[in-house]
Amino acid sequence: MQKQGTITRWDHARGFGFIRSPETSADVFFHVRDFRGDQPPREGQPVVFEEIHVGGKGPRAMGVQPADGAAAARPRPRTPMAGQAKQRNAHPAPRGPDRQRPSTGARTPGRARGATGAAGPASVALVALAGLWLVLLAWGIWAGRLAPGWTLAAALGVNLLTYAAYAIDKNAAQQRQWRIAEKHLHLLSLAGGWPAAWIAQQTLRHKSQKTEFRMVYWGTVVLHNAALAAWAAGLIHLP
Repeated sequence: MQKQGTITRWDHARGFGFIRSPETSADVFFHVRDFRGDQPPREGQPVVFEEIHVGGKGPRAMGVQPADGAAAARPRPRTPMAGQAKQRNAHPAPRGPDRQRPSTGARTPGRARGATGAAGPASVALVALAGLWLVLLAWGIWAGRLAPGWTLAAALGVNLLTYAAYAIDKNAAQQRQWRIAEKHLHLLSLAGGWPAAWIAQQTLRHKSQKTEFRMVYWGTVVLHNAALAAWAAGLIHLP
């Protein structure tokens, strides 16, 4: 069933926005790929859309199009003539992938399966790196390069802070409030909060699908462990 609403927020850089409709209690999320119009979306623009619910993440709009263009684009119903009906029955239109667009509900499980499959090797790698991280911390403490109390307190504190930052940013995204900059999340990972960042990505389902973010995240993991190994081995000396 089509609903009507108004675009209340549009982020051109990220390609998504929200629609407010009197027929829905919460603002409805939509992506630029679901917008059908000659011009880019803009705030205050009246639109019509189909509302769906996927994965418990709130309402999402599909087939979003300007309200003024929707009426013109909607075909007027007419009764086919008998000869035309017979001709269509005699030569049915081919049904192929180009003529039948898969529904959103059918695409979502595929994406979920792909994400799960990709997360398997990554999870194994993160567990191995976490083990290496603990070994490096223990080695640094044993060699007298790291103070036991300070090291444990710092590691615990930065990871708790990192998880809290992800949770706050996730809630801000849902409430359409000011977000935490991605560079700040990466700095927390670089400082040693990368284990909590990974846990937050998986448990909160936040920043777990954005390729660019995850590439930088993996860079912070490698850099942190390399720096920790060099420090524990005595290759880095601070004044």
